[in-house]
Parts: sequence; structure tokens; C-alpha cells
Amino acid sequence: MPNPTTHNPISRPLTRRTLLRNLALTAAAVPLPKLTAQPQYGGSTGQQRGEMGRIAGAFRQQFSVPATSIAISRNGQFAYDQSAGMADREHQTQVTQDSLFRVASLSKPITSVTIFTLLEQGKLTLTDKVFGPGAIFDNKYGKPPYKQWVTDITVDELLTHTCGGWSNDANDPMMHNNGWDHTKLITETIANQPLTNQPGTHWAYSNFGYCILGRVIEQITGQPYDTYVKANILAPCGISTMQIAANKEGQRAPNEVVYYGQYSEDPYKLNVTRMDSHGGWIASSTELVQFLNHVAGAPGIPALLKPATIKLMTTPAPAYPPGDARYARGWMVRNNGAGPWWHSGSLPGTTTIMVRTPTGFCWAALANTRTQPSNQIDTAIDQMMWNMVRTVPSWNA
Repeated sequence: MPNPTTHNPISRPLTRRTLLRNLALTAAAVPLPKLTAQPQYGGSTGQQRGEMGRIAGAFRQQFSVPATSIAISRNGQFAYDQSAGMADREHQTQVTQDSLFRVASLSKPITSVTIFTLLEQGKLTLTDKVFGPGAIFDNKYGKPPYKQWVTDITVDELLTHTCGGWSNDANDPMMHNNGWDHTKLITETIANQPLTNQPGTHWAYSNFGYCILGRVIEQITGQPYDTYVKANILAPCGISTMQIAANKEGQRAPNEVVYYGQYSEDPYKLNVTRMDSHGGWIASSTELVQFLNHVAGAPGIPALLKPATIKLMTTPAPAYPPGDARYARGWMVRNNGAGPWWHSGSLPGTTTIMVRTPTGFCWAALANTRTQPSNQIDTAIDQMMWNMVRTVPSWNA
């Protein structure tokens, strides 16, 4: 058998002269890349995309974030997507663009859009009462007499966080009694945790209200919440891997990242599965942007909802305090819905943001940790995304 090295020119020793000659020939044959805008990246240049990556890297460094996943589309076309960092530090697993993250309260817009599709189908109205005889649930969650104002609550008041109580504070029902299922949690809460305001008169962010909306979807459709949403909202968007999170690290879905608590927070002490309709989904940033593009449509992308429905969904709640940024129905909005709509998300081990702008952009950013006070990292991930899209002046973001 011949010696293979005698037939392999690569294995011949390279002198300094031949090495320099080969490098010169290579340089002559391959022109240096030009810093030109590339259509497949929304008209951005390599230099601009590099700067965007540096902005994301500075965010990760500042807040000790193991991994981020970012996706940006412009006029319905993906213009940037990049995931960087560690999905799993212990096993040295790099994050990818397919990696799934807990999205926390980005689940609320998904639930809201689902409610509005049922409204378009004539299966419910925003003024439908939720609890009590003749209401959506009738007496499924306890029997009369109910506590004050409970039978006055409407679907709209759940959507707008104006149901009168059960707010996102130390007594948030979703953060207690982890062993209870939805039925027991709702039954016990409406019986033992009185409302503090008449429905419709006071705004207070309510995870529990969106938990109830998940059960409204189940009652109206006769299907489990996630089953209905996957088939009727996500599948038409081309989304196939979004699902409800499991609670323990060892139960993670394929391609799901590990979550890292800071300041003694434990991401795996939560009943995230029970949070389904207010904070339970896992998704990639790419899938969230697909969802955003489909809600009201984009060039070549059909809309999930009609323009009149979109207008209703993005009209601020009257009880929300005055200002430019106000909560509507499942979304924060600016300029009474004519500006950007967005939602942020935060749980131990999770920080998220997704935004849809009137200038044709949709973006999402996901991180597998959070710091305290959480409002600092919440503000920073939002600012990071605006800084990134403004790196390309021609985008006019």
C-alpha cells in the first residue's frame, strides 16, 4: 500500500516563501468583502450588524445574562436574527436561533388575540359576564352567593386588568398554592380573596385575570387552552414548536434553555405550567416575530384579525392612568394604538420583550435570567432593541 502522505500535497512541508506566495494568490483570487447593504438583511451592512451584536453583548455583560435570542423583521421579512451565549452553562451548550425560552407575560398578547378571534366568530362578546348563573362559567367555580362584584366581571375587564382585584402583588394568586389546579385555584380565590374595587373602575395588572381568560377559551371552545391556541392561532403563523413550559429543569422541552436565578431567585420553584394563559409559553424569538407579523398582517402575510378588531384590541383601557404609553387589551400601546404595541415579560430566570411598530418592524428579545430590581433589566432589554434597530439609519425605526 502506498504511503498516503506522498500523494497528499497538503502534508508537504511549507516554507515561509511558499506560504507567503499561497496567501498572496488567495488574496488575489478572493476580493475583500465590501461593507454594502444586503437585501436579505433588510438593507443593513455587515458593519451595522456587527454593531448590533456588540450592543446585545454589552447587555449580556452588564446584567450577567447567559444567553440572548433576538429576531427582527422589517415589512414582513426577517432582517436580523442572532442568538448568543450559553443555553446551558453546566453542559457548555450554546444557544441557537431554535432555542426555546420561557416568554413569561408575552403569553398575554397570545391569549388576547385568541379571545378576539372568538369574538370575530361570534362565540363571545366583550360584555359577557364570566361568573355566576347565566354567565360563561355559570356556577363552575363555586355557588351563590358570590363575594361582592364577582358576578359583575366581564371578559373585557379581564382583558384590560380592570376586574377589581387579584393584582400582581405579594398576594398574587398565581404565585401561591402551587399544588392546586386551575379549578381549585379559581374556586378558592374568588371565594376567599375579595375584590377591592368595582370592576371597570380601577386598573391593576392581574396575572390571575389572564388565567381566567384561559379558562374562558376552554369553556367556549371545548378544548384545552394550549391545544386550541396551537391549532387556531400559532399553526396559521407557521409556528410549530411553541408550547407550555414544564416546571422543573429536568422536564425541559427539546431545545429549551436552562434558566438562571439571581439574588436567590429559583426559576424552578414556580408552577409555570399553571401560568399557561398569562405566562406559561416557551418560544424562540423567531416564532414570536412570526406571531407579531401575523396579528395585523404584513406584506404577503395574512392577518389573524380584522382592522376593526385590531383597533378595539389596541384601544387603551379608560381606567388606565393618562399618558402616552397605556395598557389596552393584552398590549401596551402608544398614541392610543397608533404607535408601537408591545409587551414585556419577567419571571425568576426570564426577561423578555416583543414589539410591533407602525413603521413595519416586529422584534423579540429573550434572556434566560433576570436581575433585581427587575425593572432595570426590563428597561435595558427594551432600550437594547431600540438601539439595535436605530443602528441602521435607513430603517427609520
